[in-house]
Amino acid sequence: MASDRQTGKRIYTIGHSNHTPEEMIALLRRHGVTTVVDVRSAPYSKWASQFNKGELGFALSGAGIGYRYSGKELGGMPESEDLHTAGKPDYDKIAAQPEFDRELRDVVNSAGEADTCLLCSEGDPMLCHRERLLARVLRSWGVDVAHILPDGELQRQEQGSLF
Repeated sequence: MASDRQTGKRIYTIGHSNHTPEEMIALLRRHGVTTVVDVRSAPYSKWASQFNKGELGFALSGAGIGYRYSGKELGGMPESEDLHTAGKPDYDKIAAQPEFDRELRDVVNSAGEADTCLLCSEGDPMLCHRERLLARVLRSWGVDVAHILPDGELQRQEQGSLF
């Protein structure tokens, strides 16, 4: 994907935060989302078990929203220590992985007009790899990225340096 032209694609992001499944589904519907791509490295939580992989997929399916798990390739906390620097995930190293590139391109290629949303747990996209890693790469490919905030408003943020 060329970075010098727009692709005409938009991808949303959302953090499930402390929403109920019903609240999150309402936010997704408000923005016309029909497919959720789960980008959590570990799609489980003892604090928000309603968003565990199986429960989330079931709730979304019941609402007519598709679910795809891509956290192994697109997650912000990779298992491999080779993808960490000083004990923290190195987003440049992650983005350089062939499986990351392949999976993110597949998500973009399968995205309909403004209907796909990347999901993680953090409500604030500026504190999450959705902005710091995924949105940064998507924008470099000419994809419009819009973060759905906890109040339902949209935020578009051009991130500068990661450091």
